[in-house]
Amino acid sequence: MISRRPFLMSATAALALVAAHPALAQSDETLSVVATFSIIGDMTQRIGGDAVAVTTLVGPDGDAHVYQPTPADARAVASSDVLIVNGLEFEGWLDRLAEASSFSGDMVVATAGITPIAFDEGHDDHDDHEDHDDHGDHDKEEGHDDHAEGEDHDHSEEKHAEGEEHDHGEEEHADGGHDDHGDEHGDHHGHNHGAFDPHAWQSIDNAVIYADNITAALAKASPDNAALFYQNRAAYVAELEALGTEIAALMAGLPEDSRTVVTSHDAFGYFAQAYDLRFEAPQGLSTESEPSAADVAGMITQIRDEGIKAVFVESITDNRLLEQIASETGATIGGTLYSDALSGPEGPAGTYVDMMRHNAATLAAALGG
Repeated sequence: MISRRPFLMSATAALALVAAHPALAQSDETLSVVATFSIIGDMTQRIGGDAVAVTTLVGPDGDAHVYQPTPADARAVASSDVLIVNGLEFEGWLDRLAEASSFSGDMVVATAGITPIAFDEGHDDHDDHEDHDDHGDHDKEEGHDDHAEGEDHDHSEEKHAEGEEHDHGEEEHADGGHDDHGDEHGDHHGHNHGAFDPHAWQSIDNAVIYADNITAALAKASPDNAALFYQNRAAYVAELEALGTEIAALMAGLPEDSRTVVTSHDAFGYFAQAYDLRFEAPQGLSTESEPSAADVAGMITQIRDEGIKAVFVESITDNRLLEQIASETGATIGGTLYSDALSGPEGPAGTYVDMMRHNAATLAAALGG
């Protein structure tokens, strides 16, 4: 049974902990950590440094929406001290992986404490955040009112922390080798993905919350290394804050008539909210959703009517639909955005910081002229 206890630590407590370990004494024992996908894996490695051994279930360029856990994943989770997940119904295979692994360590929900964007699937404008301002009511209805406190939620936000997509394509799954999950996933991951947008890492402010939750969890699991973790966290957050300023300047320079972004699936709501942009996508929150002919036709009409000059493909999606839309509208392909996964280490988005900088620069180059 997974222990569902996300961790938070106040800045005052963190400073006291660092002061108590001025020499940054480090334990010889390496903490075993499993992260569900590449973005969280990168954050965890930055904070944990040499004191942690991080296993990432869904690696670079992997699509966590369609991931199927394998027996190897179950073994990795079973032997780990800490399991770090996104939550917000992003990892739809968590229960199966939990059952297969009998994980007994601590599960950390990296999104604990954020203000989630509610997803109104009946609203065509996915970026109309005025409809989502009252998060308090949604939180209470969906069990998020105590989210920041780390209490046990009885919805699939935490159940989904079980795994992500591997590129190895193994057919034997941790749930017994069944491949007939299409209907289940279609219902769960399509336009009915969940009440909240799970792509919270697309906000730099949220990334700081991710870092805080990860740091507190690592410090709890390995107290001897706590001062090191908080020192690494401080350096990382300073880098994130500088990046946020850099991105804000780029996005502020976009013309008022060039602030609508068309991409493959609805993964950039938090980025849009942070920088006053509007993102449109023929797919919903998950890459498993299938846009209807009416969705595609409406998108083509909108691009023509609004004079949208560029559309953007994503690293994890089949780009043929966006290429068709670009061809029919005369829009150009503005570049590749990284939404749910990092690139390989040699690519333009090998770390979270690189990913966010690359996406902002790609948008600015295509839309700013």
